[in-house]
Amino acid sequence: MPPVAIQLYSLLFKLILRRRLSSLSASASASSSSFGVSSRAAADHHHPSPPSNPSFSSAAGADAVATKDLHPDPLSSLHLRLFLPNPHHSATPAAPAAGANAPPPLRRNSFPQPAHDAGSPAAAVGQELSRRASASFSGVSPSAAPCYGGYLPTARSGRRLPVIVQFHGGAFATGAADSAANDAFCRRVARLCDAIVVAVGYRLAPESRYPAAFEDGVTVLKWIAKQANLAACGRKMARGAGSGGADSFGAALVEPWLAAHADPSRCVLLGVSCGANIADYVARKAVEAGKLLDPIKVVAQVLMYPFFMGTSPTQSELKLANSYFYDKSTCLLAWKLFLPEGEFSLDHPAANPLVPGKGPPLKLMPPTLTVVAELDWMKDRAIAYSEELRKVNVDAPVLEYKDAVHEFATLDVLLKTPLAQACAEDIAIWVKKYISLRGHELSY
Repeated sequence: MPPVAIQLYSLLFKLILRRRLSSLSASASASSSSFGVSSRAAADHHHPSPPSNPSFSSAAGADAVATKDLHPDPLSSLHLRLFLPNPHHSATPAAPAAGANAPPPLRRNSFPQPAHDAGSPAAAVGQELSRRASASFSGVSPSAAPCYGGYLPTARSGRRLPVIVQFHGGAFATGAADSAANDAFCRRVARLCDAIVVAVGYRLAPESRYPAAFEDGVTVLKWIAKQANLAACGRKMARGAGSGGADSFGAALVEPWLAAHADPSRCVLLGVSCGANIADYVARKAVEAGKLLDPIKVVAQVLMYPFFMGTSPTQSELKLANSYFYDKSTCLLAWKLFLPEGEFSLDHPAANPLVPGKGPPLKLMPPTLTVVAELDWMKDRAIAYSEELRKVNVDAPVLEYKDAVHEFATLDVLLKTPLAQACAEDIAIWVKKYISLRGHELSY
């Protein structure tokens, strides 16, 4: 059983969530929009969204994560936040000895410097080229204090990192990719997995009902594939044309962080609560698309306490229907807001992963890690889905955490608990089995 403080907060959380969903339900008919909304910042006064910070702040430590906000689709409110762990952490130059005359480095260099005598003209030119090629500065002189204006990668800098596409929770009607809780969770995942995290701010219900959020997930995967193809084409043309300017091919369309550091052949989907339903849908669409998504390859997916439901109640649904944070009645209201009017059914393909004819055969699904909480009433259906995957020889372990509640590893008030940290570390251990280039990572 969780601590008393968590139980009391759960009661308040359910009351506020139910009021918000009821308010949205009352205005649902007049708020339908194809453009949609991807956040409800006005309702989050106590936990404002942190602004993006495209730099590796020294105040945040050596494992700082740079962030950037993007809007890839001008015809919808689809919003992305990129999380880039420091790609040059292993190449940090040694600090100068005490009393040395050399000025402090302005940043970590993206590529090694040639050996020159200190103070020589060649050394000065090399240092200036290094800075110019990998970062932008504003009003910085060698004698000034370090002032870093933001990370701007080049194709020559850093190493290739796997990509984790993350879908936040919030019962399809609340939450955001850039919320304080989701920002902290994605930073943690980026550091632990040493991967670029693309947090997806999909369109919310009831302004955009099913399949808007699910289609947004597929759109993001196609966008990442397009970015990789544009970057590869630009590099190929640059090599063929030498210095004739062809290296600017598609420059206005290419996202530089992904072009410089992303390895789309190692893509992982990670969904939280209702985001797990979206991740599973996107994985199925990726299987159906096959080579049409090249060079994207979904190598694994992580489903954290999925928002699965069904007409036939499971044992946990009967026993824990009034459980913490997300009880069954509130979730039913969320599904009524999300599914198209007149199509409400708990056996809808978006809600029940085990309905027949939902998509490609389960044996073609990627390895799937399922995280469940002991006190979550939706856990049995998630476990049953994992069992079906294992029956067809898909690597599909289940991690169940004792005395845990729904969203125990991602909710703002629970993010700093030892259980939340342990869960993120466990996920990283399993994911590294599929994204590691060494091939000998420990896993479950």
